[in-house]
Amino acid sequence: MDESHELTLSGDIKRLLALNEGRDISLGDIAAAVGDRGFGILFVLLSLPSALPVPAPGYSTPFGIVLFILSLQLLSGRPAPWLPEWASEKVLKRKTADRMINTTSTFFRFVEKFIRPRFSFTSSPLTGRIYAVLLLLMSGLMILPIPLTNTLPAMVIFFVGIALTERDGLALAAAMLFGITAVALYSLAVWVIVKYGAQGLTEAREIIRGWFL
Repeated sequence: MDESHELTLSGDIKRLLALNEGRDISLGDIAAAVGDRGFGILFVLLSLPSALPVPAPGYSTPFGIVLFILSLQLLSGRPAPWLPEWASEKVLKRKTADRMINTTSTFFRFVEKFIRPRFSFTSSPLTGRIYAVLLLLMSGLMILPIPLTNTLPAMVIFFVGIALTERDGLALAAAMLFGITAVALYSLAVWVIVKYGAQGLTEAREIIRGWFL
C-alpha cells in the first residue's frame, strides 16, 4: 500500500478496523496499534462520542478521565502515550467501535483535503506545553457533571488531535483559538451562575446554543 496514504489519519483509522476483527476492541489494543502517532489519534477517538453525533452512551465521562491523563503526559513531555491498566482494559463493543471508526474515517477523507503537514512550530516544547494545558482544561470540563461540559470541549480536543496527528501547525493554531474561545465562554457561564443563579444559566445556555445552531 502507498506509504503516503498510510501516513494519513484516515489510513491510521482504517487500520484500526482490522484490530480483533469481529471481536470487541480494548483501548489498550488501540493504543498499541497507533504507534508514535498515538497521542493525536487517541485524542481524536476518545473525544469522538461527545464531539460528533456518534451514539456511544456511557463513554464520555471515562473517556474524559483518560483524556485528562493523556494531557498530563503531554505536559510532562512523555514521547508516547501510556494508559493505566483500568483504562487499557476498557472495552469498546465491536458494533460501537466500528460505528465510531467508520464515521471518523469518512469525516477524515474530507478533512484531509485541507489538512497537511506545515508550520513545524507544533513540535516546539513551548507550543507543546500550551496545547497540553488547553487539553487539560478541556478534558477537565468534559468530566464535570454540569451543563454544557461535553460537546464544546470535546470538539476542541477532537480538532487538536487532528492537527497533532497530521502535524498541521495552521490547524493547531485554529484549534487553540477555538479552545481559548471555549474557555472564555465557560468563564462567562461561571460568572453568570455566580451573579444570576440557575435562571441566568438557562438563559445563557439558550444564547450560546443559538450561536452554534
